[in-house]
Amino acid sequence: MSANRFYTSFDFETLDPRTTHAGEYRSAFQIDRDRIIHSSAFRRLQNKTQVFLSGEYDFYRTRLTHSIEVAQIGRSICGWLTQQSQYLDDECYIDSDLVESACLSHDLGHPPFGHAGERTLHQLMAPYGGFEGNAQTLRILTQTLFSEGRSGMNPTRALLDGVLKYKTLHTETPAAKNHYLYDEQERWLDFTLGGQAFPLELTPGKVRNGFRSIECQIMDWADDTAYSLNDIADGIHAGFINVQRLERWAEDQDLSEADLADVAFLSKAVRENRVEGRLNRLIGECIRATKLVPAANFLSQSTRRHQFALEIDPVLRRRAYLHKKIALELVFLSPQLQQLDHKADFILTRVFGVLKDRYIETVQPKGLHLIPASIEKEIQAAADAPARARLVCDWIANMTDHFAFRTYRRLFDADFGSITDFV
Repeated sequence: MSANRFYTSFDFETLDPRTTHAGEYRSAFQIDRDRIIHSSAFRRLQNKTQVFLSGEYDFYRTRLTHSIEVAQIGRSICGWLTQQSQYLDDECYIDSDLVESACLSHDLGHPPFGHAGERTLHQLMAPYGGFEGNAQTLRILTQTLFSEGRSGMNPTRALLDGVLKYKTLHTETPAAKNHYLYDEQERWLDFTLGGQAFPLELTPGKVRNGFRSIECQIMDWADDTAYSLNDIADGIHAGFINVQRLERWAEDQDLSEADLADVAFLSKAVRENRVEGRLNRLIGECIRATKLVPAANFLSQSTRRHQFALEIDPVLRRRAYLHKKIALELVFLSPQLQQLDHKADFILTRVFGVLKDRYIETVQPKGLHLIPASIEKEIQAAADAPARARLVCDWIANMTDHFAFRTYRRLFDADFGSITDFV
């Protein structure tokens, strides 16, 4: 197979040299993908909340199934663009293995209990540098993916750029509740940019965070496509969205004719009990709604990954926005899910509080062993409270929903703690 001219050595470079094995048959991007798939961080996504708490219902999506769906959509977009774009051909194309890697890893950093857990950890970590799901994904890929020795996977520059939706450091926008990187991650950001500084017009915050490689843009649209359709499907199957609620909601909104037509489409799918089939058909429309257009920025001379932008049909963007609004207001803001969000906040706050007293504010060489010995050892060697807090936060963020529940019960539930509870 001939080399793909879309990529150069700049894209394949890693921060530290990679060991090359004799007879290696995989590309650097395939190695990235395989390391992600075979990691415990990826497996833990099967028990992390997407919409409903994992395990509450056995057929609703989790972070794992969502990530797999995003990866499939991302690969399909690559195939569509290669077939349709005048700028691509069989020897110069956007690598689907690279896009798949970005899609599979995009949610690795999400903590237990979905966005509710992310908001809580951000508040708890405010004195120590904050918590952000995308920044945590970068931390996992570069520093903690392999628990033995606490090391990262040494990802390629192209994968880092494909995952980094946000490129603003926390101290550059200290009031931001999300969409930032940890300050200590500046070295990986610098590497991703090839050591080049942001031009003045790319100001920190929303403007800079909109600066993305073509693979990152594909990943982001694949993510939007998956959750704007599949969260709706799960909400319908769970009974949060039905024809009456949907039509009543629409009556209270200032919707365009196109929006009303989409609401009517969803209502008809519910009435005819054909939700999955109808929404799956829309996934294909979202894939075919993409187009590659030339673009130029300060990295365009270094890589083709920054010579193009992904243009989305505005009709499909509008529909995705409508679906996300429906899911937010009829599902995520429902009393049932808000009650679960409150419980998630309560659990994580209390667990963090115990660990803060034991491990963060003061260094206690001796005391109760509340977390694994290997992490305790790292905490003892950490330079200061923010570094200790980050290690504690790593452990909490890695938890699955059920492990967080069990940890809370072991710490606070007097009736929980028989030998069978520790299995």
